[in-house]
Amino acid sequence: MGDLRIGRRSFLQGAGLAALTAAGIVPWESQTQIAVPNSSGMEPPRVKAPAFACDCHHHIYDTARFPAVQRPEPNASVTEYRLFQRRMGTTRDVIVTPSAYGRDNRVTLDAIAQFGANARGVAVIRPTVTDTELAALARGGIRGIRFSLNASPNGNKAITTLDMIEPLSKRVNALGWHVQINMAGEQIVAAEDLWDRIPSVIVFDHMGHIPQPLGTKHPSFALVRRLIDKGRTWVKLSVTYDNTKDGPPTYADVTKVAQAYVQAAPERMVWGSNWPHPNETNKPDDARLFDLLAQWAPSEATRHRILVENPQALYGFTSNI
Repeated sequence: MGDLRIGRRSFLQGAGLAALTAAGIVPWESQTQIAVPNSSGMEPPRVKAPAFACDCHHHIYDTARFPAVQRPEPNASVTEYRLFQRRMGTTRDVIVTPSAYGRDNRVTLDAIAQFGANARGVAVIRPTVTDTELAALARGGIRGIRFSLNASPNGNKAITTLDMIEPLSKRVNALGWHVQINMAGEQIVAAEDLWDRIPSVIVFDHMGHIPQPLGTKHPSFALVRRLIDKGRTWVKLSVTYDNTKDGPPTYADVTKVAQAYVQAAPERMVWGSNWPHPNETNKPDDARLFDLLAQWAPSEATRHRILVENPQALYGFTSNI
């Protein structure tokens, strides 16, 4: 086929379907349209995902088995996310515990166990977490902890606070974990001294929620860029619905921010789908969101870095799964 997707015939000839499916690798069928819950459209992306491409930010909701403590999104199960992977051509993923579950990470740990070696997770914890609990999370595939300081549009309250970040950063740094920050650009700027103090790696969600229309001229962009240059900060490239004035389908203002990040530091970028798109009533077409990567990172080699090499370094995926 001349590309990095796996055609059905060569896939079946090259390896046992059952074994690879168990590893989370599903053959791409070029003409197949796939309906995915919590996503519009059915066509595959035009941009071809390389082997072992990783979605570094999505959530799982399974309220029948793991009751939520706040208002949940509609269920978004492991089975449904596998349909997403099949449509998009990704094979690795990073599951982030959503605010609806508070500090209960069981839904995330269960999903990691189902996905196996191709999955990692980001948990939400409290300062009183014990070393034994942290060790259990590490064995379960957790590689970072998330701090969301904004109340969500659906009424869910923030369950972490700014003063938790520094002490927990010190705790998880010993495990090689990062702290993942989901804050508004203005909040990131207000906490500038904190980012210079904490010892662990920092990962900013959703491009740092850079406010529009200022975009790259906003002080938060310069701050995140400075932190990247210090060598221990990463950025998740994803469309931020609350930080766009232009909106779909082009998200032109968000694209300018993404392009600036990629041009400056492609070695510190990863990509995330944000499926099942919490708080969004009109679910986006994930294939078209993935296609934005062609504008954000026009070079195929750079996209490979963002989708494969960088997640491998940040989350500890092995190179031969």
